Amino acid sequence: MTKLDPKDIRLLAHLQINAQTPAQDLADHLGMSASQISRRRQRLEAEGFITGTPCRLDPDKLGLTVQAFIQIETLAHAKGTHIAIKRLVATQPEIVAAWTLTGDADYIFRVFCTDLSALNRLVQDVLLAHPAIGRVHSQIVMDQVKDDTALPLPG
Repeated sequence: MTKLDPKDIRLLAHLQINAQTPAQDLADHLGMSASQISRRRQRLEAEGFITGTPCRLDPDKLGLTVQAFIQIETLAHAKGTHIAIKRLVATQPEIVAAWTLTGDADYIFRVFCTDLSALNRLVQDVLLAHPAIGRVHSQIVMDQVKDDTALPLPG
């Protein structure tokens, strides 16, 4: 894997803020030509440093006014359970991210719902009804203090 130089790191930092920034604007800000920016970006994509350029949407404007984190404890620690949970996550659009964990919970889900009733339906009718899930603990987000898209970069 290629080692990142300071210009790569500065480019990645700017792209994390806004991946749609025109190459010329990046070039002006970083002191390089637009063609250099384009070549660096292509190399960083080819080497896997940049894995995609998602479009960030405003949940409030989409009517998704409730964000929550839901901790899941499974009934069994078996491969079939993990497969069943992965299938569940893939079929529920409200679950926007999911992680396996160490500690008391086996999984944590980040969810967005239209309102508390929709969150309640997800918990009661989908999660608690699932045969692999034993315990569900939800925490409703009151305010997001820091955005979660930018990774810390070396240097």
